[in-house]
Amino acid sequence: METERLIMRRWRDEDREPFAAMNADPEVMEHFPATLTRSQSDTMVDKIEQAFDEYGYGLWALEVRESGRFIGFAGLIWQTFDAPFLPAWEIGWRLARPAWGHGYATEAARRAVEYAFTEAGLDGLISMTAERNLRSRAVMERLGMTRDPAEDFDHPRLPKDSPLLRHVLYRLGRTR
Repeated sequence: METERLIMRRWRDEDREPFAAMNADPEVMEHFPATLTRSQSDTMVDKIEQAFDEYGYGLWALEVRESGRFIGFAGLIWQTFDAPFLPAWEIGWRLARPAWGHGYATEAARRAVEYAFTEAGLDGLISMTAERNLRSRAVMERLGMTRDPAEDFDHPRLPKDSPLLRHVLYRLGRTR
């Protein structure tokens, strides 16, 4: 898949090193419980690729068309942890710091939404993040996603004393 400035594609072995560096960056991982080791990052790529094999879509690797540089991922992930709004398809993204502030997350996420509602035939998407992750919340709002504060939740996979515990939930339905 492509956007004006990005190529959204399956993962390649050469993506693993810059992805691991991105996942080891404390600023990139600020709204996650911890940075990832190289092994954890590689396991994540393996799981992403398994999802592509199972569903035909998932979290696409993002490449800047002009330079060929890997900058992160965006796309769709099937979420099943214990929460009242799950299971559901989530739209998500993670970009390396040098790619921040250029509109890449929104551009890729818009294409992923289009894919979800046209090619994949999904009826709705969710997105969630730690309450304090204002950058990702801004992307969700630019996508036209809406939030009902009554659906905000404490993430069941986080310790009760985590500053990331409280999460916001956004939704987007297909317009017919």
